[in-house]
Amino acid sequence: MESTNNAQARINELVDLLNYHSRLYYVENKNEISDYEYDMLQQELKNLEEQYPEYIRTDSPTQRVGGEAASTFEKVEHKVQMGSIQDVFSFEQVEQFVNTVKQTVDNAEFVVEPKIDGLSVSLEYHNGELIIGSTRGDGFVGENVTANLKTIKSIPMSISDKLPLLEVRGEVYMPREVFFDLVKTQEENAEQPFKNPRNAASGSLRQKDSKVTAKRKLDIFCFNIQQIEGMELNSHKQSLDYIKSLGFKTVPDYKKVSSYDEIRKCIEDIGEKRFDLPFEIDGVVIKVDSFSHRDILGSTAKTPKWSVAYKFPPEEKQTRLLDIELNVGRTGAVTPVAIFEPLLLAGTSVSRATLHNQDFINEKNITIGDIITVRKAGDIIPEVVCVSDKLGSGVFQIPDICPVCATKLVKSDDESAIRCPNVDCPAQIFRSIVHFASKGAMNIDGLGPAIVKTLLDNKLIESVADLYELKTEQLIELDNFKEKSANNLINAINKSKTNTLDRLIFGFGIRNIGQASAKLLCKKFGDLDNIMCATADQIAEIEGFGNVMAENVINELSEPHMVNLINRLKSYGVNTTYEKVQVDNRFEGKTFVLTGTLPTLKRNEAKAVIEKYGGKASGSVSKKTDYVLAGEEAGSKLTKARELGILIISEEEFLEMTK
Repeated sequence: MESTNNAQARINELVDLLNYHSRLYYVENKNEISDYEYDMLQQELKNLEEQYPEYIRTDSPTQRVGGEAASTFEKVEHKVQMGSIQDVFSFEQVEQFVNTVKQTVDNAEFVVEPKIDGLSVSLEYHNGELIIGSTRGDGFVGENVTANLKTIKSIPMSISDKLPLLEVRGEVYMPREVFFDLVKTQEENAEQPFKNPRNAASGSLRQKDSKVTAKRKLDIFCFNIQQIEGMELNSHKQSLDYIKSLGFKTVPDYKKVSSYDEIRKCIEDIGEKRFDLPFEIDGVVIKVDSFSHRDILGSTAKTPKWSVAYKFPPEEKQTRLLDIELNVGRTGAVTPVAIFEPLLLAGTSVSRATLHNQDFINEKNITIGDIITVRKAGDIIPEVVCVSDKLGSGVFQIPDICPVCATKLVKSDDESAIRCPNVDCPAQIFRSIVHFASKGAMNIDGLGPAIVKTLLDNKLIESVADLYELKTEQLIELDNFKEKSANNLINAINKSKTNTLDRLIFGFGIRNIGQASAKLLCKKFGDLDNIMCATADQIAEIEGFGNVMAENVINELSEPHMVNLINRLKSYGVNTTYEKVQVDNRFEGKTFVLTGTLPTLKRNEAKAVIEKYGGKASGSVSKKTDYVLAGEEAGSKLTKARELGILIISEEEFLEMTK
């Protein structure tokens, strides 16, 4: 009993300590301990929580990533409308707003803050604990994305002031560097890249699997209190200062001012540094500070009369189109890229922009020599807006032969892309090997694009299978390698043989099959042979798959080059089986919730049994729950299950169901 009490005390100590350092790092940009020390503390906590699951706290940092994917998002009704703000596009409109306010209320003061370009969300705390997080939706009804929001490390799971109710509104965003890395990965995987960080943030937050959201490294700035009980606040700045003291990451550089001239100066200052910020802003928000003044000013049916958002105009510049380069991707898609005279746009020098496909070129009437107008979509990705001065003749036509291997290009009726059908095309081979070795696929450390090119140029490899025949002696002869680096690469290649099957499937680069889809394939069929023997109808039955994805799997895995490649990989000892094989589907469509301490099974063991029989283990009780598997010291989940009339079973009954 003494050791149990000690374990609970240590768990509490670790949770508080880790949350303290997490707040320092993610909210205040400070560091008191190294990343290694933080990781060691978190690992200790994980080990203790596995031994004593009854003491897991809801605000534990280990609870930030949910384990199961949601099939749908529940609707959440906003008790306080999450309204929008009227946009203005000139300083004259800003001045008119200020004058109108000052004519209505005496001694009006304003708070000016940057307008974060992201996705608006609500965070609701009851008695200091984060209970529900939701999207804005239409302002009246949003979606429950609590599990996904918990993956954002700057969101506190609990707050020190145990108020009966606190609802905070914030803007979830994707930092610029994270966005660039994501787009690069999407392009390497022949996926449609997100157009701007706002779309990326929105798509990432609405992932059905919170583990995917966690990998996207989202962040948040909080900028408003929607509801509060247990404390009275009188102004906007006071409310921002208050939530900042609670550990929320508030919108940066907010400033209280009292005149139009001060507001204009703030807008100009923010505008000057907007491209140097590590996140996207698309304007500046001006709000009346006093809540009593806001009540007097009121609102229209759509927007409040006490606030406006000044929107920055998009920066567009003209330049000469020097050339159109044709790039051949991993799947053979030929993408035209505009090469133009460099220009400074949104804070950086740009000289290239994708032209997508022939349809886009035709629509814009583009050819080499034209003067084109360029901007950055979302101030990030360069794009050609139009031809501003037609100096070239005609419209550029993509040639009908591959620019790399001279094979005749083909175009199918169901897509706009033109493709090189030659699987031996050097460009496709290069990109396919780079993708195979990438972090999300086989994760072969040290095998980047430059090394792949060196190996290809020196005729040491012609396909991914050849990687497993490489010898240290061959690498040492190359300029890029010394003995240590050569050994490291050979070891990394050999290590990749033990990767899980889903990494191999993703590494094959099958069109439309990403990391999540590869896992679903493996869970369904268990090993590579079963996948190769499956019919398109069987694959299409997987939730999230469709006929196109199923046909892609069938076509690409049955292609003679691929069959030969797979046989070679098997002969080199590359793993082609998946551990999580479903025994049968007796629990298919059934959702289990685990609570309390079970007599013999740990939670992860019980969860594995549920998944083995096709069921799903959820972290929360709802009307969609079929069974609550309860052990000793079961808490609120058991109470809620009784209220909803959900069937409660013991471990003994559960094990009987698996016989």
